[in-house]
This record gives sequence, structure tokens and C-alpha cells, in this order.
Amino acid sequence: MEDLGKIYQLIVPFMGHDLVFNIESIVMTWIVITMLVLLAFFTTRKRGLVPGKMQVIGELLVTQLYKLTEDALDEELSRKLAPMICALFMFIAVSNYLGIIPFLEEPTKDLNVPLCMGIMGFVLAHYFGIRVKGFKEYIKGYFEPFFILFPLNLIGELAKVISISFRLFGNIMGGSIIILVVSHLVYSLVLPPLLCMFFGLFVGTVQAFVFTMLTIVYISVQTK
Repeated sequence: MEDLGKIYQLIVPFMGHDLVFNIESIVMTWIVITMLVLLAFFTTRKRGLVPGKMQVIGELLVTQLYKLTEDALDEELSRKLAPMICALFMFIAVSNYLGIIPFLEEPTKDLNVPLCMGIMGFVLAHYFGIRVKGFKEYIKGYFEPFFILFPLNLIGELAKVISISFRLFGNIMGGSIIILVVSHLVYSLVLPPLLCMFFGLFVGTVQAFVFTMLTIVYISVQTK
């Protein structure tokens, strides 16, 4: 329990300010990236008309995510954004699975990680919103249905970033706390491994899917 809340940080002085880096999150994020690169390599290494197991899994995942993107967005936007949507889902899912492996931690239980992905989705949604609608039509949406509602509409858009980020962070951090507490109560016997599998695989997959779908929906709302 003494490790709960402990954060290993690197503090670098820079022009009178301290730049703080969460070492554990950075290391775990690079482990996730390495795992995804290896997964992509082994999935595409022996492509053929008769696909192997890895190719079937890769094609099924990409196809389903592409269809979800195409259902929410038009065909042109789908081509541009589907690769990012696939990468987003796989990154979050593998990050959530990382806690199952001994001595590794989920980078998504550091608020900075989901917050960065939430900001990325926010920027993409409004960027494509301006490109599709034009700036005049885009900014007009903030004053509907009445001019005085502009502050509320603006706050509502900013709240999406907080909502989507804290949802992922809260579920992953909450799962880690439950596993840690139960492990100490029962001395790490049978129940904690089952909890790890539940929160890592089931909840991790669900949260990755929810985060990805909300990102698609936010982009769709801004471009329709």
C-alpha cells in the first residue's frame, strides 16, 4: 500500500521553470509503442491470399474500426481518419492490458496520457469542422440557438476534453486501486489475478472502445 500514489519524476530546470516528467509513464508508453510495432511487424510479415492467424486478427480489427469510422463520417474523412482511429484504439487497449504483466503499469492511469489523447481528439474535431464547414459556418454554431448561449456552448466543447479524459483515467486508476486493496486484504491469493484479468482485459477493452467511439462522435458532430 505504501506504493500507492508514489510517482517517480524527473525535474529539469529550464529558463527559470521546472519541467516535470513522469518517468514511469514515459517508459511504459514506449513499451506499448514497441509492442504495437512488433505486432504490426508480425501481422504483416507473411501477408498472403490465404491469411495466417495474425493477419486474420489484424485485418478483422482494422476492418471493424474502419467501418465504425465510415458509419459516423463520410467516405473522404474516413480515409483520412481511420488509420488514426485504429492506432488510438490499439494504443489505449494495449496500455490498459499492460497492468496484467508483472512489474508493468498502465500508462493510462496517469491523467496526462488520456488528457493528451483527449486534446488530440478535440483539436482534430475542430480542425476538420472548420475545413468541412468553413470558418464562418463553424463559428456560427457557437451562437445557436441564441447569441447569449455562446459561453455555455464554448464551455460545453471544452468539457468534452475533461469528460473523455477523466472517464478513462478514473476507470483504469480505480481498477488499480481495487486490485491493490484486495491483494493486501487476501495476501495476493486467488482473487487478485482474476481481478487483474477482469480489469485488464474486459474493462481495458471496453474503455478503449468507449474512448475511441467518443472521439469519432465528437469529430462527426463538428463536421455535420
